[in-house]
Amino acid sequence: MLKLVLLPRVLIIAAMAILAGCAANPLPPSSIGDMIETKSAPPTVSPAKATFAFEQLTGLPGNIADDLSGQLGNRAAAANLNLVRRVGAPATYRVKGFLTAAGDQYTTTVFYVFDIIDANGNRVHRIDGQEQTGGNSGDPWASISSDALRRIATRTIASLEAWLHSK
Repeated sequence: MLKLVLLPRVLIIAAMAILAGCAANPLPPSSIGDMIETKSAPPTVSPAKATFAFEQLTGLPGNIADDLSGQLGNRAAAANLNLVRRVGAPATYRVKGFLTAAGDQYTTTVFYVFDIIDANGNRVHRIDGQEQTGGNSGDPWASISSDALRRIATRTIASLEAWLHSK
């Protein structure tokens, strides 16, 4: 009989503990990166000596990948980052980009993740975000403008530069 009386109290205490844990972070994640563990290691070389090789971008059509690659190259050059442009050439860091687009007739969102990989193959930093643009009733990539790609490139290179100077 005593066990039956205590059971509801134990369940109430357990429920309160669970709810208290949820209250610690009441806001939903603001981007997909908030849901992914993003530990970052400091750069291993000085900014002047670091070289970067951007790998082929994944998840987007070729014409949009070409446009974004050009935007990334332009932004990196403006930031005086040392890019390695030959396929397979040695570089201090390799940058792997992954993008996807989803939307409807009103809005389209591009989600992007760029992983910075050291010479040993370890991810040392992650850049992620999202960019919204106009909608399209068909292929979401069809509504992605050069302006949206320029904003993605600008934020990506600014984040890469900030990480590179974070020592």
